[in-house]
Amino acid sequence: MNRRLTDIVAGKLMLLATLVSSLIVIIIALVLLQRSSPILTSKSVSDLFLGASWHPLQGEFGFSPFIIGTLSVTALAMVLAIPVCILSAIYLSEYAPSKIRGIIKPPIDLLAGIPSVVYGLWGVLLVVPLIRYNIAPFFGTTTTGYSLLAGGVVLAIMVFPIIISVSEEVFRTVPFEVREASSALGATRWQTVKHVVMRKALPGVIAAIILGFSRAFGETMAVLMVMGNVAQVPSSLFDPAYSLPALIANNYGEMMSIPLYDSALLLAALILLVLMAFFSILARIVLLRIQRRST
Repeated sequence: MNRRLTDIVAGKLMLLATLVSSLIVIIIALVLLQRSSPILTSKSVSDLFLGASWHPLQGEFGFSPFIIGTLSVTALAMVLAIPVCILSAIYLSEYAPSKIRGIIKPPIDLLAGIPSVVYGLWGVLLVVPLIRYNIAPFFGTTTTGYSLLAGGVVLAIMVFPIIISVSEEVFRTVPFEVREASSALGATRWQTVKHVVMRKALPGVIAAIILGFSRAFGETMAVLMVMGNVAQVPSSLFDPAYSLPALIANNYGEMMSIPLYDSALLLAALILLVLMAFFSILARIVLLRIQRRST
């Protein structure tokens, strides 16, 4: 009887903890909505979300440069990171001898613990000059180096350890018997990895990519230091851009005497939260469909 009561109490406590965790997100969203309501009532939604002019002194609060900047730098980072990370994880789990794996894994894990400001400083010292003096002239253009491309490169490197570590663990959970069965049918190691291991591990790999995307989407300091922070819609990879997290970090607490400025920055935080929730739900739907097809 005592065991049964303990199980019931433990189950209720875990349910309560889960509900509290879920409610925190809702509470944050409601607080941000309440604090951003002044600008939502005084400005039209189309002007706020589609407007490209950001001049708080003139009462112009167009968020499209920041939304596009955030989405663009995150998408670029994932395009650069995903192929490298998946191939690295495949090598570590399927090809690398244990000695080589033991040498390579610690530096990759160490990357996850480096503060974002260090990544940003590294980007300023190396990535920005490289783009300015080498990459941009190669494509026949000029830039200061502080650009969308610099932000994408730095973010891509920041998500490396997350995607590689999780993907490698997922690949290693695929039963060895599955590999043996594929080899017995005459498949090469690469064919086994491509058609058997990847198929079994695909839901876990998608989850690893989602974790990396979440890390890149909300990054503030590193992006703030290398993207140029110009409130304009970038027309190329070499143009400066401005992300929503950088906007909030740069300006919150300053010039709060300007009407609606505080409300506009809190609306930026709300937009960031809604975008993150949207992509998380979308990724979850895709993951569930992949799992259903694989079963």
